[in-house]
Amino acid sequence: MDLFTVEFFTALLAIIMIDLVLAGDNAVVIALAARNLPKEHQKKAIVWGTVGAIAIRATATLLVVWLLKIPGLLLIGGIVLLWIAYKLLTEDEDPDIKAGNSLAAAIKTIVIADAMMGLDNVLAVAGAAHGDFLLVVIGLLISVPIIVWGSQLVLKLMDKYPIIVTIGGGVLAWTASKMIVGEPFVHTYFTNDFVKYGFEILVVALILTLAHFKKRSIENHTHQEASGQA
Repeated sequence: MDLFTVEFFTALLAIIMIDLVLAGDNAVVIALAARNLPKEHQKKAIVWGTVGAIAIRATATLLVVWLLKIPGLLLIGGIVLLWIAYKLLTEDEDPDIKAGNSLAAAIKTIVIADAMMGLDNVLAVAGAAHGDFLLVVIGLLISVPIIVWGSQLVLKLMDKYPIIVTIGGGVLAWTASKMIVGEPFVHTYFTNDFVKYGFEILVVALILTLAHFKKRSIENHTHQEASGQA
């Protein structure tokens, strides 16, 4: 595709729109992964996690044709993302966690989760770019500042409204359920809208419920230990 033509800018606009529409999920997972870090490390986790995630997306887009041939890709990605959502919801907020290890763990979580969530994005962007990798890279680079800014905004809101953590976990679980029902390998089981949406709601409810009871169990155990030491 020739540079700076109407076709080029039209395709670029389409890619940017796709990235922006899906940036909400990115901001949520990044903010969730970084929320327990010391303030001075949160921005580092956001920036480096985003850079790693964008690099993976750009590479994955080059391999999109090959990716489409892998059976069960969306199913596996959805299951991994469900586990990540559960872990993020039940993560123990320990103020004594070593900053270095915590920073590395947060960056790792951001990259893995975003890679899993970005499968649909990769396919959509590849289609809009019509095979032009330069367009993909430009579109992703433009979307990075917006994703980073959005993540910092979500972090500030989390400090003020803890319920956002639960909402964010629900968003991740819902994204994972959509990936699962979108897997061609099992798509025939979800042709009925009632079954499809019912499954998605059930998955979100299950993850939130399991995470709630896990958190209560941790809190009760901590309380019992504190009472025993008193």
